[in-house]
Amino acid sequence: MQFIILGVITPDAQEENVIEIAKKTGAGSVTILHGKNIGLEEKKVFFGLTLEENVSVLLFILPKKISISIFKTLKKELNLDNKENKNGIIFTLPLTHLAGLDIDEIELFEEEIKNEL
Repeated sequence: MQFIILGVITPDAQEENVIEIAKKTGAGSVTILHGKNIGLEEKKVFFGLTLEENVSVLLFILPKKISISIFKTLKKELNLDNKENKNGIIFTLPLTHLAGLDIDEIELFEEEIKNEL
């Protein structure tokens, strides 16, 4: 079974929404990292304090066969194709080596793939 990392960088306010959409579409567990977004636009300053947007980086490890459907669903639900996109970005990275994945999660993925076929 080939695996993919599906990465989502989204504002903190969208974190739970992204997780819910991904899980409904077949994703299992997720690793969440927190960071700050520094974009091309000038930072907002309020009373001398710089306001930076806090973001969540969500990393899902998925079988390649179901990663595409989750990617497409997130792209549509988060409306990432519009010019005013404020909901983040999504991307995939191939995994060539993987160890330590939970057996229950592998069984869940196998069921999802069987249901797709």
